[in-house]
Amino acid sequence: MADSLSKVPDVEIDPEGKFKYILVRIKVKGGTDHKDIVRGTKSAEYHNHIFEKVNPAMEALGLESSCLGGGKIEHNSTEKKLRVFGESTGYGKADHAVTVEKLKAVFKDYEITMD
Repeated sequence: MADSLSKVPDVEIDPEGKFKYILVRIKVKGGTDHKDIVRGTKSAEYHNHIFEKVNPAMEALGLESSCLGGGKIEHNSTEKKLRVFGESTGYGKADHAVTVEKLKAVFKDYEITMD
């Protein structure tokens, strides 16, 4: 079942712009294996809109998910820069350091900062 964790991409964010993001912990139902994933999109007016999409998708894979917090990401693909900042009113501030590590693993040639 831990195999289903490895099938979930660590990061899914919009290719450009400034948008809300959430840090989500997914784990195998009834198990201890887990990992944290980053999800962000301009289409979400509020952070919970992102979670409302992520949660059913994870449940379909037999995974439980919990939101660890949120913030914003500024993605400039032309300059290859990502900036992680801010917080979610509903979920509180995500651990931006964890988010930055996740982003660095995917956007290897980017300059990634956080405030």
